[in-house]
Amino acid sequence: MHGSSMSGWLLMALSAATGAYCLLRMRSTSQQARTAAGGEAVMGFGMAAMALPAAMGTLPGWGWTVLAAVFAAGGLRALWQLRSSAHHLHHLVGSLAMVYMALTMTAGMASGGAHGGAMDGGAMDGGAMSGGSMEHASHSAGGIPLLTGALLAYYAVYVLRTGATLVPAVSVATGGGGPAGAIGWGARPELALACRLAMGMAMFAMLLTI
Repeated sequence: MHGSSMSGWLLMALSAATGAYCLLRMRSTSQQARTAAGGEAVMGFGMAAMALPAAMGTLPGWGWTVLAAVFAAGGLRALWQLRSSAHHLHHLVGSLAMVYMALTMTAGMASGGAHGGAMDGGAMDGGAMSGGSMEHASHSAGGIPLLTGALLAYYAVYVLRTGATLVPAVSVATGGGGPAGAIGWGARPELALACRLAMGMAMFAMLLTI
């Protein structure tokens, strides 16, 4: 993804930490909770991998293709699991958003490479051709504005809705009714909501960079 090195490291750390916590949530006794946590763990680690280029430089073109394939498979899995829970609709949207971002970066790199060759050849003929090619390459990785805007709107609403749900969940968790350790911290509902909120904000930030 495009962006500063610092923002890339922060996004990568946030996504990786969220994915690691979701792995801990997979110890739940509920099959549905384990399935949801597994999907969120894959999403968290995938987002960390996608944020890595902004922190360290570039990702090979085949790397973006691999990410797109992994999340396409995740999207098919979420589509199949919609039979049992509507929560998987969010996993489906997230997987499709990741595929979209990975394909956008793949297309941008391919177009940038092609126009890079055109710039080298056109530099002998004049600066106008070089400048035009550079401008086209800079816009080639911008994705589809309408689709990007729709995904940004979805995640903005999701973050606000999850944040509003998190406040009463935290109040219930800290308001009494037993010792704080009665529920394992890996299974606390407010932490699961915080995990989803963090991933929603990270996804929103990543969509802003394409």
